[in-house]
Amino acid sequence: MAKKTFETALARLEQITDELEDSELSLDASLKKFNEGIKLADYCSEQLTKARAKIELLLEKDGKLEAIPFDGTERGNKTISE
Repeated sequence: MAKKTFETALARLEQITDELEDSELSLDASLKKFNEGIKLADYCSEQLTKARAKIELLLEKDGKLEAIPFDGTERGNKTISE
């Protein structure tokens, strides 16, 4: 079995979503797929949290580049998302 990655987990989650939306599964089968989807969503969320913790923005400060952790807060007059 291949190692689980964010990409494979997300692809499987999308597949499960399609199956739940498009299929006429039994209640039991739907619940099993839903449970698998919840576990995959938790895994993806955990991976995104870990990745976010590793992101650093390089900012120039007093002529030097300074690495600061990305926290999504404001930088200057604009927020990161703007």
